[in-house]
Amino acid sequence: MFQARYLVVMLSQKARYALRALLHLVEHGASRTIQVGEMAEMQHIPRKYLEFIMVDLKKAGLVTSRRGPGGGYVLAKSPTEISFVEVIRAIDGPIALVPCASENFYQRCDDCHDEATCAIRRVLLQVRSSAVAILENTSLADAAGAELAVEALSHA
Repeated sequence: MFQARYLVVMLSQKARYALRALLHLVEHGASRTIQVGEMAEMQHIPRKYLEFIMVDLKKAGLVTSRRGPGGGYVLAKSPTEISFVEVIRAIDGPIALVPCASENFYQRCDDCHDEATCAIRRVLLQVRSSAVAILENTSLADAAGAELAVEALSHA
């Protein structure tokens, strides 16, 4: 049976690295092929770990790869079309604090007495809905634009 992974409280390190790598691609030319070594060095991500992450992002259809001299990774679609929720789901799976609050990977909690009246589930469904709404409406382009704007202000 499929065992879903759930976000406990924080985003996994792997998902944060994935977001940083994708934002690096956006900020350094979304259509330019960038080598894993360059991303790893500039983003302070262990190279071997980043290689595994990029394979997962490729399987999810978020990046494509090119082999040979000048090879590397490039975004598979426009940064405006890649949301944070897509990236997090590709790396971490469900966006829910408990299995019964997951929309895509629902599982009844093993210790649940009555799901219909469970106050914990009711609150965590609201948390999941709010988090997903924000993550769905935040694209890589949005995040990169905000990051670049803050950077420009700090250098002004």
